[in-house]
Amino acid sequence: MSLQPMIVGTRYMIVAGHYLATEAGHAVLQAGGNAIDAGVAAGIALSVVQSEQVQFAGVAPMVIHLADRGETLTITGLGWWPSAAKPERFTDGAIPMGILRTVVPAAPDAWILALERYGTMCFADVASAAVRYAREGFPAYPMAVHLIAKHAEYYRQWSQNAAIYLPNGEPPREGQLFVQSDLGCTIQFMIDEEKAASPKGRKAGLAAARDAFYRGDLAVAMAAYHREHDGWLTLKDLADYHSDIEPAIGVSFHDIEVMGCGPWCQGPVLLQMLKLLEGFDLRALGHNSSQYIHVVTEAMKLCFADRDRYYGDPRFVDVPIDALLSPEYATARRREIDRGRAYPEMPAAGNVVAGKHIAGHKLRPDRLPDDDELPRDTSYVGVVDRQGNVFSASPSDVSWESPIIPGLGICPSSRGSQSWAQPNHPASVLPGKRPRLTPSPAIAMQQGKLLMPFGAPGGDLQPQAMLQVFLNHVVFGMSVQEAVEAPRFMTHSFPGSFEPHPYYPRRLDIEADIGTSTGDALSALGHDVTWLPERSINTGGVCAIVADRQAGLLCGGSDPRRSGRAMGW
Repeated sequence: MSLQPMIVGTRYMIVAGHYLATEAGHAVLQAGGNAIDAGVAAGIALSVVQSEQVQFAGVAPMVIHLADRGETLTITGLGWWPSAAKPERFTDGAIPMGILRTVVPAAPDAWILALERYGTMCFADVASAAVRYAREGFPAYPMAVHLIAKHAEYYRQWSQNAAIYLPNGEPPREGQLFVQSDLGCTIQFMIDEEKAASPKGRKAGLAAARDAFYRGDLAVAMAAYHREHDGWLTLKDLADYHSDIEPAIGVSFHDIEVMGCGPWCQGPVLLQMLKLLEGFDLRALGHNSSQYIHVVTEAMKLCFADRDRYYGDPRFVDVPIDALLSPEYATARRREIDRGRAYPEMPAAGNVVAGKHIAGHKLRPDRLPDDDELPRDTSYVGVVDRQGNVFSASPSDVSWESPIIPGLGICPSSRGSQSWAQPNHPASVLPGKRPRLTPSPAIAMQQGKLLMPFGAPGGDLQPQAMLQVFLNHVVFGMSVQEAVEAPRFMTHSFPGSFEPHPYYPRRLDIEADIGTSTGDALSALGHDVTWLPERSINTGGVCAIVADRQAGLLCGGSDPRRSGRAMGW
């Protein structure tokens, strides 16, 4: 029995990682906005109501399906290292906490680009709810309280961060009103600049809102703070930034097309997993049986090994993505799974023709972390509107590992934490190069039958959780809410994406309701089983919508492991 009801509608549906963001997007849909308008409204709201893990000046990768064109595209929403970045500063092989992790903030540009090209509303229409939440405050919710308390010592490194996130010197209490006045003023300034330019038309207004951030007073404040504190971000970096619009990449899983972002993020990992698993009779293995979990886990390990070896910014790295997603390659990798024994370490990457970049870091097993040490930033928003447009986005970036710009209430993106300090790694640090991002939204489609935007927070947990929810629905016939709530498992047998890139060979986390006998069988296969409580926050927090095009129903599923909610009509 589900802990949360599945929300069902017939006209439109939105799901987001916090109920107030869902409400903001739903109000836009009620006002006549399309999926892109609503998704942007919810995404900007997430940067207020979940600002501990989603920064307004962070990242915002998105996948958009346009019904009238039959086209699925991506907006990168990921910034690059500033032009003044000096990789040689990281001589100890690590990228330190603080201002040097900053890459060019991308989210405001990405949200406005989505509105300009594919939306119908102005910036004020979609951002007003976020301003209200920031200025008037909202009750602190359990996940935020937990994360802020966990990182309290990091917040105390910068007085401006502590002033917001440690009111009266301590983390907020659950239910305490949480106010972010400076952030509200920052977003309102962009709205005001848009209004001043609006007599020239909607596009001129959107351009003015964007310029307020990337060329105007907000940019000046960001660049000045970096100049005064030995940071690398400059006015030119901000003025020169733009998000790319690219075709989505995809694979077929039987007769369903699954689409995501390119190898500048980990999006293709999910696609590789699906292509590899397509060759198994998963239903015959039995849902969450020891053999099912073993096969899926070993497939995930193989794909993470390829991510480690090949993925990086395609403008700097020759990523053989067509080969990695090909049926022939999936067949070859499938043969490497030993049904009777787990890989003791991360497997070798597959043998495909690649560029000159070779992963040069040493894989050093780390101690097993406490549950609270696992990264769990990022959030998600998915929308399907009455025209069949689909929006899927995973905004992110935290507020505890780099300084807030005083007076602005924002941390310019610290996503440099997902680069490697080793110069010969495919995700190495270089001026103008993008880190290899973990946030990776997706959309699944079946012509005339299915539309399914889905995504999750949780760093390296994201594709694993998304994979299991997708298989729960498509292979095992669960409703979207049942698919989201079903017990999950997570491998950590690969170097993590976040600095210091920890590596835990053979570690397999299993939620308790999978059962002791199954865990014992997996241990006998060579997995180092670590037990998690039922519905653990350390298995991601998937949100998804399933649009049944034949029945005319829209079903929203949100994960009780986190604070997501769905709304529709």
